[in-house]
Amino acid sequence: MTLNNLPVRYVKGVGPKMEANLMELGIATVRDLLFTFPFRYEDHTITPLEEAAHEARVTVEGVVHSEPALQYYRAKKSKLTLHLLVGRVLVKVHLFNQPFLKKKIEPNQTIMVSGKWDRYRQSITASYIRFEQNDSPETFEPVYHVTKGIKLHDMRKYIANALETYGEQVEEILPAAALKKYGLLPRAKALNYLHQPANESELKQARRRFVYEEFFLFQLKMQALRKLHREAAEGVAKPYDKQKLRSFVDSLPFTLTTAQKRVVREILHDMEAPYRMNRLLQGDVGSGKTLVAAIAMYSACTSGVQTALLAPTEILSEQHADTLQDWFASYGMEVALLTSRVKGVRRRTILERLQNGETDMIIGTHALIQEDVSFANLGLVITDEQHRFGVNQRRVLREKGYTPDVLFMTATPIPRTLAITAFGEMDTSIIDELPKGRKPIDTLWAKKDEWDQVLEHMKQELRKGRQAYVICPLIEESETLDVQNAVELHGLLAEALRKEAKVGLMHGRLHGDEKDETMRAFADGEIGVLVSTTVVEVGVNVPNATFMLIYDAERFGLSQLHQLRGRVGRGSDQSYCVLIAEPKTEIGQERMRIMTETTNGFELSERDLELRGPGDFFGKKQSGVPSFQVGDPVHDYRILEAARKDAQAIVQEERFWTDDAFESLRKTLPEEVFFD
Repeated sequence: MTLNNLPVRYVKGVGPKMEANLMELGIATVRDLLFTFPFRYEDHTITPLEEAAHEARVTVEGVVHSEPALQYYRAKKSKLTLHLLVGRVLVKVHLFNQPFLKKKIEPNQTIMVSGKWDRYRQSITASYIRFEQNDSPETFEPVYHVTKGIKLHDMRKYIANALETYGEQVEEILPAAALKKYGLLPRAKALNYLHQPANESELKQARRRFVYEEFFLFQLKMQALRKLHREAAEGVAKPYDKQKLRSFVDSLPFTLTTAQKRVVREILHDMEAPYRMNRLLQGDVGSGKTLVAAIAMYSACTSGVQTALLAPTEILSEQHADTLQDWFASYGMEVALLTSRVKGVRRRTILERLQNGETDMIIGTHALIQEDVSFANLGLVITDEQHRFGVNQRRVLREKGYTPDVLFMTATPIPRTLAITAFGEMDTSIIDELPKGRKPIDTLWAKKDEWDQVLEHMKQELRKGRQAYVICPLIEESETLDVQNAVELHGLLAEALRKEAKVGLMHGRLHGDEKDETMRAFADGEIGVLVSTTVVEVGVNVPNATFMLIYDAERFGLSQLHQLRGRVGRGSDQSYCVLIAEPKTEIGQERMRIMTETTNGFELSERDLELRGPGDFFGKKQSGVPSFQVGDPVHDYRILEAARKDAQAIVQEERFWTDDAFESLRKTLPEEVFFD
């Protein structure tokens, strides 16, 4: 039997009852036990008390100065107090609910304790004690997840026994070239160091080895699935008319940025290939994703196929349709709009022309995925703000064509570390450059007592004929959160700005038609100031809006603040974003500082990820970000990138697909885990 199927009861000390307890933790075999890694370590490095901060965790060694005193309180609760001479400092040590230690601790005995240091009372509330003459001298002790019936001490003992008996049977799985290239420890040695590090250096070496291993195996699966998925999706090559495309691009009122040109080349290369495109297009708000999408749509149409653009809101669909109809007016392309507002004869006509192939491009909302919508030859599907649609909704539209190319667009800058993990199966294109002429948005952080100055700044913009957004987190007054609400703020501003502008109100509880009507009035300039909740995060393009005020800004994450800020700065005039916030935490204050320091969405998203972690960045349930035992995609991103490149190189080799050593990896994860 191998370690993979050797029952855990073969480990010294594990009986039938303990085997059942271990199985509750998912530990059924010796291999499971060996690869149950510590989630943290007790660091017993001696701490100089003169350098220790108040309430920091410290480890000290000293001589017991007096007989310990035991005190009982509240039924069986107890506190053991002793005085420990640490160097020349007499420290009071408290040990809670360990009365048995009174018999073990004697005056003049040398002991080591770890716990929280109270600098003012010169005391330590100890959580750990070691008797020099009895205990082993480990500086770093592993801490494992345990369950009822298993003590931490027992888990350490079982793993130590498993290492002693079976440690040498642990097989190497990484390519020899990778071990040599990065100077990684052999697997068996690294496993021993991870569980029983003698010092910090051993722990770092072991962790580095297993971080790479975790990322490498994951990326191997991802790259293999990506290759299988791409080759399994038959796809249809779309040889577009290059001369017509060049003429169309030359006629546009914009000059493509270097980033847009690069992204267009990547998309067109995919469309000409015989496999189905599966590409994610990232671009900051205002970076010109719509222009790139238009070029892709025109290219597809010149190759004889239809295209569909799915947008999350009716007003955004209408904006896209108006823009595309304007651009394609002189090129003989029929562009149609289909939303829930399109009904009766007009809707039937659109559906007929779409089914007959007379309509080249259709833009719409969820109305596009209804059963009676059919295409003559759908070849390209573009989804704007793809995270706003469910997996099944995107699939329904895709299945209305024969293996159409798929392009997802998002204005949410996704950190590279998450793109590699959460979207590793997709090709990624990034527009990391704003069009020329766009001025960086001037971002300011103000306190609530500076409201009058902020209001005066807004009035100055309104007097120039500009418009403003005002965003707040809640719709109505809350008894639990002291935050300004949209309804109250609307009333306040309507009075304060009665001479300067009409003030509108929009929030998520309004009916869809009411929201659309309000947004149209703002886009047309009838409303000068729009008070809203975050429903405007994805909205229409209003170049005349130059002022964004976000109230209680500390309630939002960095990425959401950046998305909201992106509603302004879409014209050639200088725009402003004012954050009214009084964050109570250090992280909240750091968020505000970051917002005022950078307008680069990708840099900001990386900083946001560092502050919040991957689960909070995407939302824990829908993150799609895998969890690793040892590796951290954020802080270990360099190792992640190296593992991705190595896995990609191996998967491209023909021998990979016949090598038995990797056969199991192809079957480890089902394809639908990564592909919808």
